[in-house]
Parts: sequence; structure tokens; C-alpha cells
Amino acid sequence: MTKRTLPLITTLIIALLLSSACAKNQPSFQNADTRDVVSRQLVKSTHSWDGQPLPAYPQGQAEITILRISIPPKAKLVTHKHTVINAGVLISGELIVNTVEGKTLYLKAGDPIIEVVNTLHHGINPGDAPADIIVFYAGSEGMPVTVVEP
Repeated sequence: MTKRTLPLITTLIIALLLSSACAKNQPSFQNADTRDVVSRQLVKSTHSWDGQPLPAYPQGQAEITILRISIPPKAKLVTHKHTVINAGVLISGELIVNTVEGKTLYLKAGDPIIEVVNTLHHGINPGDAPADIIVFYAGSEGMPVTVVEP
């Protein structure tokens, strides 16, 4: 061997040993048996919770926003409306949603909601613990997801 190939071979051997050692430290994952995977539909509808048909999706570049909202105990949110289709799941606590038209929805932890669109409403946490909800908004780039009543 020449003096030039010896360092190259040494470098290759060290790289091979290091990659082998790193591979041994990687966690081993197995494909899940599809019988063990559970998928449960929480809600599917063409209408919001108050019975109104959902509007068409807005034009333009789609933009998804996901918020985790925590409402303190005994708190009432300001009256507002959502300009885009949105849905969520209350992950803890309880929540009451009231529209200005007098419709009411009661939610407990685990309940899904397809929220009203362009309808003024507010939420109330009647409980003694925070109400946490994760909400998915499907709008267009730059659109506000919530507008507070003036």
C-alpha cells in the first residue's frame, strides 16, 4: 500500500466502526399490527353545532391554524365570531357556548365541537378547573380566525 491510501483506509474503517456503533444505539421500532391501531371518529358533519350549514372554504392559499386555548375557572370569554371553519376537542374541564341568538351547547372533557362560523357567541367555563380546548381552523393565508365584537 502507498502512504496515500493508508490514511484513507484507516479513515474508512473508523467511519464504518462509528456508524456501526451509532446504529446499535438507535431504538428499534416494529410495525404495529393494524389490529392494535384504534381510530375513532369523534365528529363528522356539514353543519356547525347550532345546525347551520358550513360555508364553502375561502379562496386563496390554504392556511391551517391550531390553537390550544385554556379558559380559567368561572371565566366568560368576550363575544366574538370565527371567520373560518373550525373544529375542536375539549380536552379538560367543561365549557358552555352561547350564541347571541340564544342557542347553547354544553361540553365536557372529550367532547368534540364543530364551531359556528360568522355567528356571534361566547364561551363560559362554569367549572372549578381550567377548560382546555384544542381548535383547528381551516382558512386562507392572512385571514383572521377570530374577530371580537366591537
